[in-house]
Amino acid sequence: MRSIVRSLPPDPRFVCEDFEPVYLETWRRGLLPARVAAGLAELAECRICPRNCGVNRMYDERRVCHTGRHAIVSSAFAHFGEEHCLRGTRGSGTIFFALCNLRCVFCQNWDISQRASGPEMDGERIADLMLALQESGCHNVNFVTPEHVAPQVVEAIASAVPRGLRVPIVYNTSAFDGPQSLRLMDGLVDIYMPDFKFWSRESARTYSRAKNYPEAARAAIREMHRQVGDLRFGADGVARRGLLVRHLVMPGQTDETAAIARWLADEISPDTYLNLMGQYRPEYEVGAIGSDGRPKHAEIRRRPTAGEMEAAYRVARDAGLWRFD
Repeated sequence: MRSIVRSLPPDPRFVCEDFEPVYLETWRRGLLPARVAAGLAELAECRICPRNCGVNRMYDERRVCHTGRHAIVSSAFAHFGEEHCLRGTRGSGTIFFALCNLRCVFCQNWDISQRASGPEMDGERIADLMLALQESGCHNVNFVTPEHVAPQVVEAIASAVPRGLRVPIVYNTSAFDGPQSLRLMDGLVDIYMPDFKFWSRESARTYSRAKNYPEAARAAIREMHRQVGDLRFGADGVARRGLLVRHLVMPGQTDETAAIARWLADEISPDTYLNLMGQYRPEYEVGAIGSDGRPKHAEIRRRPTAGEMEAAYRVARDAGLWRFD
């Protein structure tokens, strides 16, 4: 494992020695019950994500995300494959939610994201997982794919905090988040980690079946940054609060990477912390034989080359970004 010290920026603006999770102040002010009630009200005519299905999930009506009243939890464990500044030496306490509001044709976790893999859990049971991860020594609690279960996440936080939760909360999302869900998270989430996937509507429509993804992601990331600011660390090099943006580098998509980087530098902050991920590989529907007898999505039926990864870093630096995982 590489040292996590490499993630500690030398600029003292990005070091926070005295840290307290933001949700503690929200709890002390007695705001958690109202936040839970607001979340449940959103479920009654669901507008939690940009799909805006409008179904009553309180009565287990389901549509795009196939999730009703309760979240489905696929797994919970100390993850040592996350960013250096999240996993530290004791791991990031990931809670993976099953199902998703996107339909990414290349999804590497399609067996979770497109299937109801795992048990339904209420807020109390998810809180039990959060506290167990904290007890095991994890640096944070990391909610993975929470876009479609934001109210259920609020319920779990409201249950866990009075019982002793004290580690940062990470909101690990595709960035296809609705404004309602992010309002619920304000004052509860310490670290937002969106994956800004596509810049163009055409790419988003083709590869995730969500043509409004780019504008939804831009609005979401802008709101996330407003809430938590640029990423800051403790003296140990582990992230405490702020925005960490992921971008999966895909074959033949350097122009999209450049556009995303320029927007982050110009519209969010040149100090945005960015992880340019090189682990794309053809999965799920990519390469499957279509009705015409040809492989689907042949243009992305390969891994990005070393040259494409170098180009991704180059265009990000040219845009003015400088903080990379």
